[in-house]
Amino acid sequence: MNLKLIKQTLFVFLISLFFSCKSEQKKYLGSPNIIIIYTDDLGYGDVSAYKKGTLNTPNIDKLANEGIRFNNGYASSATCSPSRYALLTGIYPWRNSRAKIITGGSLIIDTTEMTIPKLLKTKGYHTGIIGKWHLGLGTDKINYNSKISPGPNQIGFDYSHIMADTQDRVPTVYIENGYVVNLDPNDPIEVNFFHQKKQDDYGLPTGLKNPELTTMKWHHGHNGSIVNGVPRIGYMKGGENAKWSDIDMADHFLKKAQNYIKENKNKPFFLYYALQQPHVPRTPHPRFEGKSGMGPRGDVIIEADWCVGEIYKTLESYEILENTLIIFSSDNGPVLNDGYYDDAVEKLGDHTPMGGLRGGKYSLFEAGSKVPFIAYWKGKINPNVSNEIISQIDLLNSISTIVGIDYKSKDGVDLSNLILNNEGKGRKELIVEASTRTAYRKEDWVLIPPYNGREIHKEVNIELGNSKDFKLYNLAKDPSQRENLSKKEPEKLKEMVSSFVKIRGKNFSNIKNLVLE
Repeated sequence: MNLKLIKQTLFVFLISLFFSCKSEQKKYLGSPNIIIIYTDDLGYGDVSAYKKGTLNTPNIDKLANEGIRFNNGYASSATCSPSRYALLTGIYPWRNSRAKIITGGSLIIDTTEMTIPKLLKTKGYHTGIIGKWHLGLGTDKINYNSKISPGPNQIGFDYSHIMADTQDRVPTVYIENGYVVNLDPNDPIEVNFFHQKKQDDYGLPTGLKNPELTTMKWHHGHNGSIVNGVPRIGYMKGGENAKWSDIDMADHFLKKAQNYIKENKNKPFFLYYALQQPHVPRTPHPRFEGKSGMGPRGDVIIEADWCVGEIYKTLESYEILENTLIIFSSDNGPVLNDGYYDDAVEKLGDHTPMGGLRGGKYSLFEAGSKVPFIAYWKGKINPNVSNEIISQIDLLNSISTIVGIDYKSKDGVDLSNLILNNEGKGRKELIVEASTRTAYRKEDWVLIPPYNGREIHKEVNIELGNSKDFKLYNLAKDPSQRENLSKKEPEKLKEMVSSFVKIRGKNFSNIKNLVLE
């Protein structure tokens, strides 16, 4: 080989090596601050950047328009607790029999499991959770009058300031690092979740027996203890000094988040900022009442958008915005009437929270788990729109790569290059869950297996996806899932069932002796 040819070959090799290394460097970008902003029941059409509804969310839009907006972003589940479990662990919730909607239950994340905060602590991060928890606390019946453990602090969070479950459940108190805030030891808290027939055993006013004491009328399920005029799920005694103010909740959590950023601005931090909006009861601060023209649901979304803007301003003020990766999403799809009469249906107007998708919260149809999904990092992520499939389950693996940690969860996919650079493919396939039922997406196709159960959740007026037959949809041609192709496409159906069973196993349905296609 002549010298000239050797030099040319060496040059080509070095150039290819350079670009290969450069590509890898795109993934590992040191130790940026990471903030996950997680909304509650926010629909695909509720963020105006998606151009599906009529609400205006300028602060969320700023993240979407200046970052990467995913048009096929998914929560793992169509309900709260399972999605939060999957987000933090990178594991499908259906693999964990306890990963169901929690009402006063024990912690559903095993303290030995890897989580995003636990992972980041190995890289020197300070980690915090502020807002809605809803992943259970303790190991048995919780004593709210002493230290509550295990909880967020035992699965990787250095700091936690949370509500235990949801705003519509007791206890209506904040818990900081395992202790109820402002608890008077002379007024201990007692909590129970009796069956309605036993509620008189508690001897306190309830929404069922004392509707005259409520300022918000319950529609279904929310007829337990009345706190601040709002009837809740469950029953609570004591803890008067510790009870939260519903209308001040957004301001309260925002201030805690801002203080957390201030205290940790000089070191890498991870903040899981879990907003309560627009979950029921929808109690906007008076500053936001009437701002949407859609009643309290629209108003609390406007309030949540404002909170996002304030977090952005806080990062700017401490000059750390350019070193902060922000992920914005929702735990599941939207629901209108979810237990209270609050004009969510009556004042909806032309707005479409589902964004033209079928179903909603609790549903196996697309609107149950397809949610707003945005990644923003000023100066690092260029404005883009992606149609690739991505799930919140993928965040642990992707974050691991971004910060240079060699760890991968069982079910997550490393999509760091997609998030940072809009490069590469997203997921090829994904299983989504709704109240232990599962559906399967592979590329443009969606399979919903047969399940016994009601077809419509009548209390919330949402199609659940239950039927005796397999359902098959082509989302590229039919994003609203109106044409079931299971009969027209028998070979595709057979292929989808086979691929689904390889991941999920055969025992996925509640129909006995189900014949697989």
